[in-house]
Amino acid sequence: MASQASLLLHKQLKDLTRHPVDGFSAGLVDDSNIFNWSVSIIGPPDTLYEGGFFNAIMSFPSDYPNSPPTVRFTSEMWHPNIYTDGWVCISILHAPGKDPNGYELASERWLPVHSVESIVLSIISMLSSPNDESPANVDAAKDWRDGVEFRKKVSRCVRKSQEML
Repeated sequence: MASQASLLLHKQLKDLTRHPVDGFSAGLVDDSNIFNWSVSIIGPPDTLYEGGFFNAIMSFPSDYPNSPPTVRFTSEMWHPNIYTDGWVCISILHAPGKDPNGYELASERWLPVHSVESIVLSIISMLSSPNDESPANVDAAKDWRDGVEFRKKVSRCVRKSQEML
């Protein structure tokens, strides 16, 4: 199973190298491990994250694409759908099938058709449109609803991300 996952990840890496996608770049953390990727996301235009450069690690399981990867920002992030330790919480990264808590439809959860590109584009979309109904970071969700404090904290994250360049 791991060899199939490895072949697919090599193909996706090659495709992203040949045909880069606006808004992010991706590569391997270490050339000897196809299952750990480094992803850099440019803060989406017309959002509070605009101007930021955010880094994350995407780790793939040996049975990819049957199971989803995990994604953790290594850059400081303030967002309702990102835990305070950087782990991303969006539906497409949740295990396939029926949601035991009843919050998500099976069609909203992980499907093997997702690729690195579709995952990162979903994360970029999440930055633009937070889901504060089921937050990973309750404090960020409260700030999002308030607005003022959320803008201040995101602005600080953007400034910090620019300093890391």
